[in-house]
Amino acid sequence: MAIVALYACNSEKKDFSYRGLSMALPFQTFIDSLQQRGFAIDSAKTDSDFTRVVMAKDSEKYRLVIARQDSLVQALQENYQISTNDSTRRMWQELRDQFEKDLGAWPNMPKHGDDHKIAKFEADGGFITITLENTYKPTLSVLYQSK
Repeated sequence: MAIVALYACNSEKKDFSYRGLSMALPFQTFIDSLQQRGFAIDSAKTDSDFTRVVMAKDSEKYRLVIARQDSLVQALQENYQISTNDSTRRMWQELRDQFEKDLGAWPNMPKHGDDHKIAKFEADGGFITITLENTYKPTLSVLYQSK
């Protein structure tokens, strides 16, 4: 009996979350929860059928782009608003180190140059990709994708 219970616990699908908020929630519930955290919908950048929703919060350095498939969150991306290449490089490294610590895993690094870096982490229930592009305008994003 103990073996069956142990197997059931180990085979249970873990919930993929975004900053403590389950991405398995229904899409509208997920959006409502973000609004309760102070994020507002940017109606000028959100499509009319709410397949893609853009949200922002004044106290954060990033905007959220949330995509749904059917009634669930499929992907969420943080797009950071940082003006200098040095700032984005430093933030990319801080984010990478934090995910490495939190997930207890090394990332797959398909690209690792000075001005273009990608770190891909596999987490329980999904994937997290940190992308840095410092070409003409510094760009830093973190993509959360459910499996």
